[in-house]
Amino acid sequence: MAKLAAFDMDGTLLMPDHRLGEQTLRALRRLQASGVTLAFATGRHTLEMRYLMRDLDLDAYLIAGNGTRVHARDGAVLHRCDLAPDVAEAVLHSRWDTPATLHVFNDDGWFTDRAAPALLEAHGFSDFRYQLRPLKAIPAHEVTKICFCGDREALTRLRIQLNDAIGGRADICFSAVDCLEILPAGCNKGSALAKLGEHLGVSLDECMAFGDAMNDSEMLGAVGRGLIMGNAMPQLRAALPHLPVIGHCRRQAVAHYLNHWLDTPHLPYSPE
Repeated sequence: MAKLAAFDMDGTLLMPDHRLGEQTLRALRRLQASGVTLAFATGRHTLEMRYLMRDLDLDAYLIAGNGTRVHARDGAVLHRCDLAPDVAEAVLHSRWDTPATLHVFNDDGWFTDRAAPALLEAHGFSDFRYQLRPLKAIPAHEVTKICFCGDREALTRLRIQLNDAIGGRADICFSAVDCLEILPAGCNKGSALAKLGEHLGVSLDECMAFGDAMNDSEMLGAVGRGLIMGNAMPQLRAALPHLPVIGHCRRQAVAHYLNHWLDTPHLPYSPE
């Protein structure tokens, strides 16, 4: 029996329009009522997630910024990790051969030096927005993570450049098809969930987790019950071929799986 359940947000709990469906919300409340502790594990910022969690009225722990922050249910910081200043300095002060836009995150919010209104669509429910400012003016020791946003082909080429420049000093991963993230070395949702488990006295074997992108891979691979979404990135399925695949986030597949697990845990699961 799982004691702790961790959920990615975009492409997992949230539908393609970035809303949480009513079936999913009911299933989460039912899971919590059964005694399972909930945790949201997302690339989204703490400031945005606090808005969502308050609106949903769910008493859950939070892993934000792809593992850079872990928060207790009352908002207290249980764990934090920021980019090494030399890495932040190298990324922000180098010239990169890419059309992708550059974004910086820290506890104060989301910063960029080029307007990218299309990116705001994913944050419509919370009105969380970037702040325009010269990125080179941000002190390197105040950078939590950095993202590049653009088309997949451009980001794939950029990843080669970044690996040559900072490989080994930071973790570089795709959190979405159009988003390449630079995270502190060893910092990911899996390591953050382990920190939360230590705090709660729960082992990773006693956890279940759901995800759809490469920034979920460490978390899904570490827990006792990892579930991959039917709409997941092909790279995630290839990296974790032994894990079961459930349905699409469009059809609220997490709710479908949780209701099956709560009602008939002894029976094999078949995606909806």
